[in-house]
Amino acid sequence: MTGTVTHDPPPAAPGRQGRPLIVTEDTELLDDLLRLCAAAGATPEVRHSLPRGRGSWESAPLVLVGDDAARRVRGATRRRGVVLVGRDQDDSGVWRRAVEIGADHVLVLPDGEQWLVDRIADVAEGVGRPALTVGVIGGRGGAGASTLACALAVTSAREGLRTLLVDADPLGGGLDVLLGGETAQGLRWPAFAASRGRVGGGALEESLPELHALRVLSWDRGDRVAVPPQAVRAVLAAARRRGGTVVVDLPRRVDDGVAEVLAQLDVGLLVVPAELRAVAAAGRVASAVGMVLKDVRVAVRGPYAPGLDDREVARLLGLPLVGEVPVEPVLLRPDGGRTPPGAAARGPLARFCKEFWERALAEVGSG
Repeated sequence: MTGTVTHDPPPAAPGRQGRPLIVTEDTELLDDLLRLCAAAGATPEVRHSLPRGRGSWESAPLVLVGDDAARRVRGATRRRGVVLVGRDQDDSGVWRRAVEIGADHVLVLPDGEQWLVDRIADVAEGVGRPALTVGVIGGRGGAGASTLACALAVTSAREGLRTLLVDADPLGGGLDVLLGGETAQGLRWPAFAASRGRVGGGALEESLPELHALRVLSWDRGDRVAVPPQAVRAVLAAARRRGGTVVVDLPRRVDDGVAEVLAQLDVGLLVVPAELRAVAAAGRVASAVGMVLKDVRVAVRGPYAPGLDDREVARLLGLPLVGEVPVEPVLLRPDGGRTPPGAAARGPLARFCKEFWERALAEVGSG
């Protein structure tokens, strides 16, 4: 059981990591709390009573007070992020004691264990604003969605943002190949197939290949391994908790795993070549994607068929227009196959991506 007394504890400020503080003399309760901290990847400070003077009580990102210690901390400075933890489901007096010490939450073990593990992991990781998460999907095959996804990620990293590029298409050949890093050391999707519950954001980031100042979660070249939807959900949620930006290259089919990705996106970009058959195909893709993701926008790619321009394509699809995706000349050269999309900072594709991020981040900041 968990319950809110006043308000939810705020998430830790970006980059604010610290040790949770445990205050209790109950050895059995302490064993449980230490076990839960270990599961969340945190090493707590343990006290039997209120720490003397100003210090860990005020600075700890999270304070776990055993019900046995409520009386001993009654005179402590009021602060947010205090959880009163007990064991007796039938003790109605726990709510009174929580109010007396200014606790945000009352939690009774074992029912509230998962909530507490998640909360401890949040403060251990220094969780702040979640990553701006953008999905890119082709209106038809060969639309250039993977190229745009890579260019967006490369541009984001060049602008100094923590960036993760996720390949959500197991049949796409691997975005690490497109970035020239198929032999780079690090984990690929099959390693996360058994993931359940919560995945540590920091551990995820450190385990992935680093290419062009960004992290990449792609597929290997072995036999296809099915990644269950719950694993997809856990991995992407961990990626978002790290902040910065996450770019996802999506397949054109919407199965249960892709639906899990769509549910966590902030914006979807539908890449549509400016030809009538592509517009017709994109309409079906947009309809399927729009059942889960409400913010879908159109990025049009030339050359244009007679009677079409980017605004007309957007009008036919009934979706907001992001703009025209420019051609990157260096990618067309015979020797440009190993040049990552968007790598030329002054190139037209990089400029398009930079302008997109500036607008999207401004929207997040004003929201």
